[in-house]
Amino acid sequence: MQRPEAWPRPHPGEGAAAAQAGGPAPPVGAGEPSGLRLQEPSLYTIKAVFILDNDGRRLLAKYYDDTFPSMKEQMVFEKNVFNKTSRTESEIAFFGGMTIVYKSSIDLFLYVVGSSHENELMLMSVLTCLFESLSHMLRKNVEKRWLLENMDGAFLVLDEIVDGGVILESDPQQVIQKVNFRADDSSLTEQSVTQVLQSAKEQIKWSLLK
Repeated sequence: MQRPEAWPRPHPGEGAAAAQAGGPAPPVGAGEPSGLRLQEPSLYTIKAVFILDNDGRRLLAKYYDDTFPSMKEQMVFEKNVFNKTSRTESEIAFFGGMTIVYKSSIDLFLYVVGSSHENELMLMSVLTCLFESLSHMLRKNVEKRWLLENMDGAFLVLDEIVDGGVILESDPQQVIQKVNFRADDSSLTEQSVTQVLQSAKEQIKWSLLK
């Protein structure tokens, strides 16, 4: 992420002159047009992550701000991005005031979208983590068929990397460990529910036989 520039400072001597006169020093940036002030940096560094097939159809998508508030606007954006990137060898594109990094794999296109001032390397680290995590989960078969069969796992992977637009993790090994832990925990919960139901059935059966 780019570091914000320093706030405007008063000209040399302004503060000292005001102090000698007994008045307060002028506030930083006093007299500067408000438009020159920089906004405070935000943690929401990722605008969207989506995966399309080789026809530009959505398979998985998550948007983290209101740049495209409706499903229709999101789909139009994705189609435009696909048309711009699907026939190029580059890994980065600038579109609609946004920075987009992307990667293709067999019949899939993976995209990570950030604002125009975001660091491309940071966005690329998210994309690489997503791809390598999916590759591990899908046993190196990062293609449409296997993704569709493991969509729940794909969403878990994405949620471990980005949460609400904030980057949580960029190490694929850490992502897979966390996903496996959540999956194991979920399976244990399902198993315990099954055991409870089975126990209830046994009790009903024995009560009927009495």
